[in-house]
Amino acid sequence: SRTEGRLAAVLSGALGAEDQIAVRSGGVLVRRLEHAPPVTAAAWQPRGTVLIAGGTGGLGSEVARWAAGNGADRLILVSRRGGTTDLPNAEVHACDLADRDAVAALLAEVGPIDAVVHAAGVAADVPLAAADEDHLRAVTEGKIRGAEHLDELAGDVDAFVVFSSISGVWGSAGQAAYGAANAALDALVARRRAAGRPGTAIAWGPWARVGMAADEDIAGQLRRRGLVPMDPARAVGAMAYAVGAGESAVTIADVRWPEFLPAFTAARARPLFDDLPEAATPATTGTVFATFGQRLAGLPAADRERHVADLVRTHVAAVLGHATSDAIAPGRAFKDLGFDSLTAVDLRTRLRAATGLPLPATLAFDHPSVERLAAHLLQELTGAVTAVAGPVTVAAADDDPLVIVGMGIRFPGGADTPEALWELVATGTDAIGDFPADRGWDVGRLYHPDPDHPGTSYTRQGGFLYDAAQFDAELFGISPREAVAMDPQQRLLLETSWEAFERAGIDPLSLRGEAVGVFAGANSIDYGVRAAVPEGSEGHLLTGTAGSVVSGRISYTFGLEGPAVTIDTACSSSLVALHLATQALRTGECTMALVGGVCVMSGPETFTQFSRQRGLAADGRCKPFAAAADGTGWAEGAGMLLVERLSSARAAGRRVLAVVRGTAVNQDGASNGLTAP
Repeated sequence: SRTEGRLAAVLSGALGAEDQIAVRSGGVLVRRLEHAPPVTAAAWQPRGTVLIAGGTGGLGSEVARWAAGNGADRLILVSRRGGTTDLPNAEVHACDLADRDAVAALLAEVGPIDAVVHAAGVAADVPLAAADEDHLRAVTEGKIRGAEHLDELAGDVDAFVVFSSISGVWGSAGQAAYGAANAALDALVARRRAAGRPGTAIAWGPWARVGMAADEDIAGQLRRRGLVPMDPARAVGAMAYAVGAGESAVTIADVRWPEFLPAFTAARARPLFDDLPEAATPATTGTVFATFGQRLAGLPAADRERHVADLVRTHVAAVLGHATSDAIAPGRAFKDLGFDSLTAVDLRTRLRAATGLPLPATLAFDHPSVERLAAHLLQELTGAVTAVAGPVTVAAADDDPLVIVGMGIRFPGGADTPEALWELVATGTDAIGDFPADRGWDVGRLYHPDPDHPGTSYTRQGGFLYDAAQFDAELFGISPREAVAMDPQQRLLLETSWEAFERAGIDPLSLRGEAVGVFAGANSIDYGVRAAVPEGSEGHLLTGTAGSVVSGRISYTFGLEGPAVTIDTACSSSLVALHLATQALRTGECTMALVGGVCVMSGPETFTQFSRQRGLAADGRCKPFAAAADGTGWAEGAGMLLVERLSSARAAGRRVLAVVRGTAVNQDGASNGLTAP
């Protein structure tokens, strides 16, 4: 009952922001990191036979080389696969440390051991949600079971050293399983010490040139986050002093606290570090701010904007590891450039140091591109008020009609431009064709002439976009993996929206921050159920198949800040979208609007279900107003119109394609069945 009360107190937040908590019989404990005291004891000098688990790996090889030169008579280097060594008095043995019998056989073969250094381990960065049982086993078995078996079977030794990691002390991104394995090693040593046996657990930060930070790109990322890879010789020397001083658990890492702490504590408080003097850094003075602001004050207005934009691009490139800022597109969202929460805070820290401004940790999310961030910094530095997009308050006058000034389309029969559509209509071209062969439909079994035959369609034709799978992902700054997880309807609306802007004489990328609305009709959202996306793309399916994102992605891609609405009123969706768009334009919610609809049938259910209702034309063709009319024919397509007030169109010199005289919506209410025409 006491434990239940303590657990309830912890979960209720009674301890505040604590995130490392132990519930014990003696009470509730919290954890703090503090600087180790100065070392006064002599360094450990190995003697006799030293067994090094992971002895042929990067860290193990460094330990072996040090031990060979500091008193060890014989080295037993153990790894799963064996290997070779050029060290004198060293033997390499292949042994699966997770296998107790194999460890017992190894120790029987090599004889008495005087010291153990357990430096073996496997690290694989995997997001927590993807850390399945196989991953957990692969990361923990050798490290934990190997240490347990050596603890149990090695007998009395002078030193028992386990290589732990900072991932088990304060955590590392993508290393949940690895952190758990290292925390288990710390616990094993605590048990040894409680039993009066020697043991030292060293939680290592990154080493230079060996181990996980051997890759220069990884090492560079670590440095930018305040973790400096340590020289291996210095690291092994620190290990010797830690063992000689009788440390039970110690963290050895080269940390630049002023850079590391702000990034690591940005998302939430980390009380673990509260007792470190570096956690209480004095506030930034205004000296840098004054200097940078003074430099700007002496520049012409245009040069100020360029100067601040260059500053932001330079630091963005540095945070992302680019040698130059050439790869940083000013209008590209930081998220699309590869930013996460840690790099966002790193950018904030760099810009705060460069400008002296008291910038928040959310800076890169509040102003998510170089252009927008530079404009914000310029305003803060100079006090100049820049134009900010907001709700439009001027409603259209009654005599100011709403007009269509641009359009982009995709329709069956190859009608992918307005001109091609007109040609198709004028020539009477038949755009109806067979079921598509690239969507995983079992075309052979799908057709059956009997309308009552379950799971089949009594027509095998319709109007299809046979190239619906084609998409220029790079144009829109979308990765190939995300593009595959996107509903083709989203892709088509991106393309037709781009073309609607271009055909109106507008640069599609010039409207970022403008109050442009997006109203898109869509009612077939079944791609996610059928998509066979590559491994690792599942995270994109949520946005790739959500109805709300059909319109939202257009606003996000072009930076449009008017309303973004997806409408589903079945066959009338695009017309209702136009109705809502005209209302938004007249009430001043937006200055112009992209309006349209899309339909791509990822599955054949529309055909099979209407077959049961006998609502389809057998040949897949509608015959309106004709005696031969025998049902509907299903087809696909996408179309986007650009709509604005006539006065705005004339002022910009845009060609008017059509006038929207009026719109209205209603519903028949109770009628002769829910699906009655």
